Amino acid sequence: MNILAFAASNSRKSINKSLIAYASTLLAHHTVEVLDINDYEMPIYSSDLEEAHGIPSAAGRFLDKITSADALLISFAEHNGNYTVAYKNLFDWASRKNRDVYQGKPTIMLSTSPGPGGASSVLKLARESAHFFAGNVIGSLSVPNFYDNFDSETGRLADEALNTQLMGVLAALQSQ
Repeated sequence: MNILAFAASNSRKSINKSLIAYASTLLAHHTVEVLDINDYEMPIYSSDLEEAHGIPSAAGRFLDKITSADALLISFAEHNGNYTVAYKNLFDWASRKNRDVYQGKPTIMLSTSPGPGGASSVLKLARESAHFFAGNVIGSLSVPNFYDNFDSETGRLADEALNTQLMGVLAALQSQ
C-alpha cells in the first residue's frame, strides 16, 4: 500500500511533522511518502486571482500526489482552533480544481499540540468536514501535551498508552 503522509503545517519545526515522521515508521510494511506542504506554496486564494490567473499548478501537483496514493495520513496543527493558514490555502486552491480533494482514500487523521487539548478542535473540524470533500476517515487520534508525551531524542511517543492508541489507529490501514 502506498501511503501519502503530511503535516498540515508549514512550520519547519512542526511537532505535527515529528508525529507524522514517527507514525510513518510504524507503517513499515507499507511505502510511505512524507510530503512537505511548503513545496506547494501559492498566493492566498481569492476568486479574483483564480479568474485572472487560473488555478496554480501547485494545486494540481498536490492533487496528483493524493491520486497516486492508496491512503492518507495527515496530522493537523491547530491555530486558534482551526487549520493553519498554509494548509487551508492549499486545500482551498486544490478544492477549486477538484472538490473531492481526499478522493475517497482511506484516511487517518492525527493532531497534536503542546497543550492538553492536543489540537482536538481542528481534528474534529477535519473529521466532520471530510465527507464534503470525498474523505473516508477510518481513524483519528489527538495527542495532548506533545512535549510531555514525545521523546525528541528517540523520535517516538514516550507515553505507552498513547503509543498503543496510535498503533491501533494505524492498524485500520491493514484492513484496507
